Amino acid sequence: MRMNVAQKLIAAHLVEGPMQPGEEIALRIDQTLTQDATGTLVMLELEAMGLDRVRTEVSVQYVDHNLIQEDHKNADDHLFLQSACQRFGIWYSRPGNGVSHPVHMQRFGKPGRTLLGSDSHTCAAGSLGMLAIGTGGLEVAMAMAGEPYRVKMPAIWRVELNGAMPHWVSAKDVILEMLRRHGVAGGVGRIIEYAGEGLAGLSAMDRHVIANMGAELGATTTVFPSDDETRRFLNEEGRVHDWTEITADEGALYDVHDEIDLSRLEPLIAEPSSPGKVRSVRALAGQEIYQAYIGSSANPGDRDFAIAALMVRGRQVHPRVSFDINPTSRQQLETMIRSGLLADLIRAGARLHQAGCNGCIGMGQAPATGRRSLRTVPRNFPGRSGTKEDSVYLCSPETATASALTGVITDPRDLSISYPKLALLEKNMVNPEMLQSPLPIEEARRVELVKGPNIALLPALDRYPATLQVPILLVVGDDLSTDEILPAGARVLPYRSNIPKISEFAFEGVDSTYPKRAAAGKAGHAILAGKNYGQGSSREHAALATRFLGLRLVLAQSFARIHWENLINFGVLPLTFENSADATSLSPGNVLSIDQVADQLAKGELVTVDVGNRSIRVRHALSERQRAILKAGGLINWMRERRTR
Repeated sequence: MRMNVAQKLIAAHLVEGPMQPGEEIALRIDQTLTQDATGTLVMLELEAMGLDRVRTEVSVQYVDHNLIQEDHKNADDHLFLQSACQRFGIWYSRPGNGVSHPVHMQRFGKPGRTLLGSDSHTCAAGSLGMLAIGTGGLEVAMAMAGEPYRVKMPAIWRVELNGAMPHWVSAKDVILEMLRRHGVAGGVGRIIEYAGEGLAGLSAMDRHVIANMGAELGATTTVFPSDDETRRFLNEEGRVHDWTEITADEGALYDVHDEIDLSRLEPLIAEPSSPGKVRSVRALAGQEIYQAYIGSSANPGDRDFAIAALMVRGRQVHPRVSFDINPTSRQQLETMIRSGLLADLIRAGARLHQAGCNGCIGMGQAPATGRRSLRTVPRNFPGRSGTKEDSVYLCSPETATASALTGVITDPRDLSISYPKLALLEKNMVNPEMLQSPLPIEEARRVELVKGPNIALLPALDRYPATLQVPILLVVGDDLSTDEILPAGARVLPYRSNIPKISEFAFEGVDSTYPKRAAAGKAGHAILAGKNYGQGSSREHAALATRFLGLRLVLAQSFARIHWENLINFGVLPLTFENSADATSLSPGNVLSIDQVADQLAKGELVTVDVGNRSIRVRHALSERQRAILKAGGLINWMRERRTR
């Protein structure tokens, strides 16, 4: 059988299930990635499972999100994560070492391997020819315990890249063009595989930009072939021995096709407050800005900072603009220092921040009230920046820097400067010293977990009721993100290890009365939602915190994949309407009743929901395994029951 790249990766790791779109498959996982905003729960879950040592080839815990230490909470959690890594046999990337995705690519990524991460942008590693999937932390904990990862087999979407990008257009404009065409749900149920002659002009880190923001399309993941460019990248990182060629067979078949002529692309920008609201930069030119932000996992490469430095060399940014430089790794920062490019940025007026996620996740660098911020980050959901009414635009480093110089949104082609010669930085200053390797197993077994006062036990979850009767407590619209279900940022994320406390922030920007009303309900409640419910971050807190408050049922037009998985894993039933017109007939306060829940789920995909004196038909997409998980009240309960049989 002639296979494409995605099929080769899946076939090499397939444990069970048919490789047919829509069918559940189980995949062997080689590597895992956790970060500190989600990793603390993962470590608590490993402890709850009684795991002695991880069973993957490589598992790495990064501290890159919660770096601000305004009190004890984040610092305590860093110590907890470090002790957990020592206890369970996990690599530990210390605070300040850099953003998980580019660092993992530099130090651990291997073509042909599978990677499961508790961060939705784990898919960035597809740039190296890996099958890299973001999911909830509990699924990652299961993989670390040696369990396969189960997912519905995606359709494979071939995107052929032809031609070469003109000056002032870069990889960010490629993925923004995909979002312009297909929107934030265009990739749901698909793996995006890039191919074509245009790949020759994309470096490994350019491919990282595109693969990273495949998450914004809702795709299961993105894959690139492992070719000569992949080999060059690994050679620069001192790891050429990890290279394996992986390309699609000639004549391989795909489920979906698309094509982009790179030579016809222009600088693009996504307006607030969605990555899918893409327009040409020239269409918005002239609008005054407050901030231009370079960095994040969505533009982490050396060239992304080099182009900015060369554009501002000998110039000053506009006096009204905060020009924020966010290095993505300590290695990169050291290379920029030695090359002199950091000096160019600083002299031009840049504000330098520590290597980490920072403003991308709302950890500092929040824009001023009512002012525009141009950022090279992957997301601009409402309030994500840390400013309630934020106006965040997504764009390339070229567009952000051009706008920083002029003080208004500016197409870089309209600057009166020549395109810089990107003779890139000196050879990378490879520095693995901030990565702590796992302890030998006998030494690891003597390690005690270090738990500060903010770390709480995981809440106990009861089994799913035989018959459900819950009121609709909240109604939300289309494309509601996990940032809106449970905010990120410096005020909320420090409570990531304390579910009772973090649940107090649930739906804060949608309906601030929700937590108290939910906690007051004795029998639980339901949420009524539109399309693509739960898009964005993989943070399972958005499912667990609402479950802690009594959520038992979400009835939506459609779901984003990761949040749909997370709901089931914490004992919340996700259902979709058979007839979308039924959604408009429901309102807050309506009581939804489902008789004999488990039996109805087992009989087929249709479920009857009684609403007063009438009934509506809804659908579920749970596999037999997921039905058992739901019945047990969640994945941890299900695992415990299996072990005691």
